Amino acid sequence: MTAASPQTGVAPAGRLLRLTWTQPEDLVGHELNQAAQDGRDPERVAAIAARWRDAGGHPAPPRAGASPGPPPAGLRELAERLLDELAALPSPLAEREPTDLAAIRAACPDWPAPRRAAAGRDGSDDREGRDGRDSRDELLARLHAAWLGRAAGCVLGKPVEKLPLAGIRALAQATGNWPLRTWFTARGLPREVAEAYPWNRRSRATSLAETIDGAPEDDDLNYPLLGLLLLRRHGTAFTTADVAALWLDTLPAGRTFTAERVAYRNLLAGLEPPLTASYRNPFREWIGAQIRADVFGWTHPGAPGRAAELAHRDAVLTHTANGVYGAMFTAAAVAAAAGGATSADECLRTGLAVVPPGSRYAEAVRAGIEAARAHPGGDEEFAAVADRLHDRFAGHHWVHVLPNAALLAAALTHAGGDFSGSICRVVSGGWDTDSNGATAGSITGLLAGSPGALPERWTAPLKNRLATSIGGFDGTGFDTLAAQTLELREAA
Repeated sequence: MTAASPQTGVAPAGRLLRLTWTQPEDLVGHELNQAAQDGRDPERVAAIAARWRDAGGHPAPPRAGASPGPPPAGLRELAERLLDELAALPSPLAEREPTDLAAIRAACPDWPAPRRAAAGRDGSDDREGRDGRDSRDELLARLHAAWLGRAAGCVLGKPVEKLPLAGIRALAQATGNWPLRTWFTARGLPREVAEAYPWNRRSRATSLAETIDGAPEDDDLNYPLLGLLLLRRHGTAFTTADVAALWLDTLPAGRTFTAERVAYRNLLAGLEPPLTASYRNPFREWIGAQIRADVFGWTHPGAPGRAAELAHRDAVLTHTANGVYGAMFTAAAVAAAAGGATSADECLRTGLAVVPPGSRYAEAVRAGIEAARAHPGGDEEFAAVADRLHDRFAGHHWVHVLPNAALLAAALTHAGGDFSGSICRVVSGGWDTDSNGATAGSITGLLAGSPGALPERWTAPLKNRLATSIGGFDGTGFDTLAAQTLELREAA
């Protein structure tokens, strides 16, 4: 995005401000893709696509959030009309992919039962079991590992975000880091490879082995901080409107992307949830809500159903259907791991229990698990798993929740929940590399059980320091964040 002049607030003469993820002419192509994936009336969708092409409209930008140049006269107005026409077409999948929580629960025959509090020695409620202090210390250690794991997985994926699968492999292979086992590096990288597959521009300076100096800011790390603020201010009785108000008060609009940025725009236009999630929002089934869900699992160890309910309340600000299921799945899987689950398989089963089994999200997770089991072996075998999933989801954008859910499930399954194996596999598989690395790192950090169980090569460069634009958190240590998370669990 071209920066505006600090003196005038407008773009310099001769240059055009291109705002990513919100310009109507850049949204139509994404909505056409979503309509096709939903199975909406093919003839109507094709007719709308033809009108768009005939007027000079372009397909969706494949990687960036904005097209490079201004639209022809009248094209933006047409784009707005077509977005509304596409939104009015019913999806034949809507019945088996509801967004309403009651309908979701009704579709889930294995919804996790509410956790029963254990009886203390004096007969009173004791959520920590017979030895409350030991259980509290163990949970604190798991939460500390989860924060570290989320940060490490995120930073691992940052320099290759947006790159094609071939590029990720070429960069790793050219530096002797394939199969992927440690941070990416530009040291020793042949010039021709660097030119063919340039690192993510914003992340190169903060996320290569030679440049990591603490955990840099990232939306995948900002949202857990916002989750802490949300629960601190409102407790578990928060509403979706509370989430919206918190964002407007605390989250810079420039730190939002895809569905979150559209919802932010809708809030500023005076729309209210849940319309903020659906109005001219072709990203409503992308990955954004899934990356916001960990905190609900961290604060509800062993209570995956409750964690999923809270994640739903947060997610419907920005997402619908499969986009919401991603948040619920992650919250439940994280809650299982936080509560002492012993395997990635158990976490995945728990996550699936809160997702309608006939939905595309559930199908994607099962596809990931099946792909991993079809190609067993060491980390060198995972390339075949990734290739299989890329073939299956070739028509989806790299930020769409479905391919990323499949890849996450595949990596966790193939690595058996091992921390290093999981984050390296999921990042090496492409698509939304930093988001998937973060979620895999959170779950497997919990499974590892303590910061000391995570290899030092991942934790030492983070220097117990997180950069963020979320007020009051910049420079905070992961040990402090774990303690704050535990306090919210104890107040729940």
